[in-house]
Amino acid sequence: MVKTPSVAAGAAAAVAMLLVLVMAFTQTADAKIGVCYGRNGNNLPSEKQVVSLYQSNGIGRMRIYDPDQAALQALRGSNIELILDLPNGSLKSLASDASQWVQTNVVPFASVVNFRCISVGNEVEPSDPNAQYVLPAMQKVRTALNAVNLGRIPVSTAIKFDLLGNSYPPSAGSFSSSAASYITPIINFLKSNGAPLLVNIYPYFSYVGNPTININYALFTSPGTVVTDTGNGLKYQNLFDAMVDSVYAAVARVGAPNLAVVVSESGWPSDGGTAATTDNAATYIKNLINHVKGGTPRKQGGPLETYLFAMFDENQKAAGVEQHFGLFHPNGQPKYQISFN
Repeated sequence: MVKTPSVAAGAAAAVAMLLVLVMAFTQTADAKIGVCYGRNGNNLPSEKQVVSLYQSNGIGRMRIYDPDQAALQALRGSNIELILDLPNGSLKSLASDASQWVQTNVVPFASVVNFRCISVGNEVEPSDPNAQYVLPAMQKVRTALNAVNLGRIPVSTAIKFDLLGNSYPPSAGSFSSSAASYITPIINFLKSNGAPLLVNIYPYFSYVGNPTININYALFTSPGTVVTDTGNGLKYQNLFDAMVDSVYAAVARVGAPNLAVVVSESGWPSDGGTAATTDNAATYIKNLINHVKGGTPRKQGGPLETYLFAMFDENQKAAGVEQHFGLFHPNGQPKYQISFN
């Protein structure tokens, strides 16, 4: 049938509106979920098998904790976004010069691996002798990347939530006095370079460490508001939001209110300790995936980029819960039913 101009114009407008709605839905529905690929186990599948497992499950983001060459090779052409860690043991040497590290671990893969970020160190405590090398190493990695025209790759570091000295109510979030002098220059570096702060957020450990916290608040299953922030009136139905928003508040307090935050680890163990059951782990992970699509009360509109910990149980980690954070068994079967889409 031949459309009249008015009908054709109306149809074109309808199609355009449909495309806008589809794009809006896609942006809202994209939870920006990744999974950390820890390798402290002697029974894990090959790197190629792991990458295939990510792809077959629709997992579009990965974090690895060292520049393992086999893992980097397996990621070639996969289009999986990668957070690549520079291990804590390398901080001192790279604080002097990171050019060779970048030449070895980034340059050969830059055209075939989708680098999301370089994380210079993971959970380095301010009291750790390596703490003095974190910012210099970040600066050297930034310089080395710029020198080979890879300035598009952000450089950051992953911190523990424990660097906060106060997290309640969330609007009162602040870094401890012992951590402030360590983290503030790092945050200034991130702000000046447009890079996000990576933070490992574990409601599980907060729940276990504080008997006044109800498990439903930690598992996203509370039926209503649990905490009303007396500082700004925001309401919290889950502990994850409260923890993330306290980080936003702490970052704002040191002069970076618009700094992006990436949750670089979050998970719940299925065995080995208090409340560590498969049911609880499944509940937490499923609810987390759905929840981060919408951001937090302080930063609404989401999605919040979040990395689940971890792909597999790691039997060479310390005994207890540390060995039981995996989403998948080594044979590639999920520990519980889960959808990343």
